[in-house]
Amino acid sequence: MQYLKSYLNRITERGNAGLAESISATAEEVGGKYLKNFSFTSHELGLLFGNVQSGKTGQMFGIICKATDLGFPVFVLLTTDNVVLQQQTLDRVKSDLEGYCICGENDAGIFTENSLILPTIVVLKKNARILKLWANIFSSTGFMRGNPLFIIDDEAAASLYTLINKKGQSSINKYLDSIRSGASSSLYLQVTGTPQAIFLQTMVSGWHPLFTYYFNPGNGYLGGDFFFPKSGRPDCVTYLDALDQAERDIVIRHILVSAQIFASGGNVSNCLIHPSVRQSAHQNFASHIEKELEWCKANLKGAFSAELKKQYALLTPSKSAKVSFDQIMDTASQILTNDEAKILVMNGKTDVESNEYSKGCNFVIGGNTLGRGVTFPSLQTLYYTRTAKKPQADTMWQHSRIFGYDRDPGMMMVYIDERLYKLFADINATNNAIISQVEQGIDDIKIYYPEGLNPTRKNVLDTDHVATISGGTNYYPLSPDNDTIEQITELLAQFSENEPYYQVNLRFIKEILSHVTADPDFKLSSFMAIFDMMLAEVPTTQGILIVRRNRDIAKGTGALLSPNDWQLGGSFPRKVVLTMYQVTGTKGWGGRLLWVPNIKLPQGSVYYDVIED
Repeated sequence: MQYLKSYLNRITERGNAGLAESISATAEEVGGKYLKNFSFTSHELGLLFGNVQSGKTGQMFGIICKATDLGFPVFVLLTTDNVVLQQQTLDRVKSDLEGYCICGENDAGIFTENSLILPTIVVLKKNARILKLWANIFSSTGFMRGNPLFIIDDEAAASLYTLINKKGQSSINKYLDSIRSGASSSLYLQVTGTPQAIFLQTMVSGWHPLFTYYFNPGNGYLGGDFFFPKSGRPDCVTYLDALDQAERDIVIRHILVSAQIFASGGNVSNCLIHPSVRQSAHQNFASHIEKELEWCKANLKGAFSAELKKQYALLTPSKSAKVSFDQIMDTASQILTNDEAKILVMNGKTDVESNEYSKGCNFVIGGNTLGRGVTFPSLQTLYYTRTAKKPQADTMWQHSRIFGYDRDPGMMMVYIDERLYKLFADINATNNAIISQVEQGIDDIKIYYPEGLNPTRKNVLDTDHVATISGGTNYYPLSPDNDTIEQITELLAQFSENEPYYQVNLRFIKEILSHVTADPDFKLSSFMAIFDMMLAEVPTTQGILIVRRNRDIAKGTGALLSPNDWQLGGSFPRKVVLTMYQVTGTKGWGGRLLWVPNIKLPQGSVYYDVIED
């Protein structure tokens, strides 16, 4: 049986030939580059990176099928520690893949009885008890001692060490290590739409990917660039700061959108409300939404109808013809008078099954439960007010849940504070920078964020090995050297001190710095990698070059730049500034006309670097 061919045929038969083509391209490229040459004696780790809710599950299934065709007999598919999500994933594996022995968490007997006659997929949530159980099952059967294991870790950032700075190991991480090391060989594929934490792992930790593959989303996907473009605010975003009665506006908007969908033959419309991690806040918002629904019902023919008409004038559906206002009003009245609008609170106290928001008009309210992996069909309205003293980029991006294929761009609406919107726009800019680096084959992926926005949870980053470089700060080496002073002098000969500064290509700045060597405390390689990141995003990136000669400066005085040059460099807050000083060498520089670099990165951002021993 050709497993990949069978899977692609099934997708095509369902009417999604475009998705089949995308999955085929990913599976064949990953298979050809990384699976075909697997030694079946080693333990390797890679990363499959795609946009949040852009179809990673289908891509994972395609890679599973390709790996099966290439001889991998056992797959462990890991989900986040969420009962609903694990069951969703298990059901989808059973409906999409044929020719496999498919096991849930309680199917040890099925796994043992099959005895690898059929290739096996085990779907587990990342729960310490479950992972310990299956580590014992794999060990006791003995099947894995002579067979390779393929682990697919969906939302892999949740599997990292959380006790790394205490020199300990979390239970989940420990049992994953046990499962992996219990096989004769393994390939561990991390899968995520937010790889910040993964890229900030050290190689020695065993959790930094040896290869990264990025797949583009398909047609019709609404992602970061739709909601958070480089400039301007799109029509689908409303700032909460400008609203007097936010909850009422949101309820009316979502009733309108739901009426348009239902009158056009659809059967589900979801509004997601993400106020806080606190369960008390969830209940408060549920009460507010219930109160506004009652107001709508009580003012059906009057104020509600008038407000609905205002919003109706702004509605521009693209996936269905816009129905008449009379039809909208009739359907909205039915939703309200029959109490068809449901309020669902999802948190640690309240279990909500996916079938409860798979149809109808729903207002879903929650916190962390709305995070990684949970999908909401036809999510058209988002109300996001969650704030944190130290916000984390990957958490914010995952919790928004607004991205996907089944959204109608002409009916989307995001209600958010202006400050939070700016944070999301900054996260999207860094996401694009990461994608550019991966697509151009850069191995040393660099990430950056504005001051005050952390890339991920601090408890999964080794503080001894993750360094930060602050934009707007001047950096220079205490003990630099030039591989040949003459080469740098020749490169800089065309730049006269009669001009205060020059605008140059960032690639030229890299060429200058390639002739400088520095002491270990000045990570010149980190700056070079940051420049590669900038060039991957904008190949023509420009910088500022300042050249000064015959500077009689003492070594180790704590300052290199003159007050004038310090001020001049600071006048370019959004550009890389390289100041090259040629010191006379008479005050502790070895008596040579040495070139000393001073680097200042764009202001307002913090750049992260992983330092290996």
